[in-house]
Amino acid sequence: MSRPGFVLEVDERTPSLLVNEGEGFRLERFPLGTRVIYPPDSLPGVKDLDATIHHALLHPHDEKPLPELLTPGMRLTIVFDDLSLPLPQMRTPDVRQRVIEHVLELAARAGVDDVELLAANSLHRRMTPAELRRTVGERVFRSFFPGQLRNHDAEDRDNLVELGTTRHGELVEINRRAAESDLIVYVNITLTAMNGGNKSVAVGLGSYRSLKHHHNVHTLRNSRSFNDPPHSAMHHSYDRMARVLGEHVRIFTVETTLNGASYPAHVQFMNKREWEWSPTDQASYLAVRKANSLSPPRLRRQVWQRTYSPYGVTGVHAGAPAAVHPHTLANVHRQQLTEVEGQSDIGIWGLPFICPYNVNSVMNPILVSSLGLGYFFNLYRNRPIVREGGVAIFYHPMPDTFHPVHHASYIDFYETVLTRSTDPSVIEKKYEEQFATDPWYTHLYRTSYAYHGVHPLYMWYWGAHALEHLGQVIFVGADRKVAARLGFRAASTLADALELARDTVGSSPTITYHHSPPLALADVR
Repeated sequence: MSRPGFVLEVDERTPSLLVNEGEGFRLERFPLGTRVIYPPDSLPGVKDLDATIHHALLHPHDEKPLPELLTPGMRLTIVFDDLSLPLPQMRTPDVRQRVIEHVLELAARAGVDDVELLAANSLHRRMTPAELRRTVGERVFRSFFPGQLRNHDAEDRDNLVELGTTRHGELVEINRRAAESDLIVYVNITLTAMNGGNKSVAVGLGSYRSLKHHHNVHTLRNSRSFNDPPHSAMHHSYDRMARVLGEHVRIFTVETTLNGASYPAHVQFMNKREWEWSPTDQASYLAVRKANSLSPPRLRRQVWQRTYSPYGVTGVHAGAPAAVHPHTLANVHRQQLTEVEGQSDIGIWGLPFICPYNVNSVMNPILVSSLGLGYFFNLYRNRPIVREGGVAIFYHPMPDTFHPVHHASYIDFYETVLTRSTDPSVIEKKYEEQFATDPWYTHLYRTSYAYHGVHPLYMWYWGAHALEHLGQVIFVGADRKVAARLGFRAASTLADALELARDTVGSSPTITYHHSPPLALADVR
């Protein structure tokens, strides 16, 4: 049995603690009395993954066994999460490949000939052929690409279908192939509690006209916790859309969960508690840190992006989405949930080199902000680890660097919009339609490998809840001009950041460091 998560209180015996800072990391001494949130130890992966998948498909939740749903002459569409999950990327064979191969084998036995595969990339950039191959495996790729294996296109008007509206007036519009299928099999990886469930089809195969109903400032500000679905306005919207979807399409979902083995052997120290580092771990830390410092930025980025993690699969559940997801969340909570008593004046997070939107790419400043304020800040249930009006301190160098292909609209958003306003509500009102409907951005999204034109605005909205809750945001090690452009303060050291925070929380603040990796979900009481 793995050890549960726990909260450490820093005292004189506590060693320096590992802190991520983009494509690097450091050991940091925290003030006495600082609370440090650690997740449970990594759970063991299932021993026989193929047997586990097979059992899930034959013994689903609130649905017939998959073989009974497969009949000759039917139209089957297999949909899978795109490369935004998991993070970092997993070693091959990808668990999505393993599940897809099982589904295809059952379909072949049933005489199903009309099969297509769709990457549920929503408004994300298209996956390249190489990225698709890595996800679904060589055999599936060769059999189906390019004709029956492709990316969803959220701007292909001829291949989108309106299915209706919710009782709140939210338009439900998804991919035509999926909508006109006899069965959708959705293959998912749930990395955090905000993934999976009713979100998968509604978002992954949706259009801008559909997504704008929940990817907006009002909804995000009113989502008390994205990782606590009962208290998330966004998840309520997903649930309403799922009811409309259920009237038109049959969805058989296969959800998988992973353990905390988020880094491979050569950086194994990143998965451990610092006082348990062996001499080998200490030597690895020094060697990797030195190599990092000597490598030019482009090489360093490539090395980290090719760091593939040896995740173990902790569970596979299949069936009706609403019946499957509670089992999935239970597995996520077993791996990540740590109970925390009360809130602090200051919360501290180290941000890694990767987020859902810079896989094989660049972490630009808007993505840094979204990762900190939209994702890491929201790794809680019940209440944030920081009190209302408190201070968030993040570690990241925040360089003024963008991927010219992937993040074309991000560059314009950074250069033109953020110089005029950083208020999410103002930006939504004045600029969203312009970015969402710009013909050039749409062309790049559809024909190149660019994120949708509206994507940088949505990433900015993700921070709306945190920005409304917090009194101040500080980035340690950030480029000062870049941080100022985004409306944040920059500090050279933790001591400097704590000095800046005094203006907001006083001279004797309570402090909590939300340690990662691996990911910890703080259950704040």
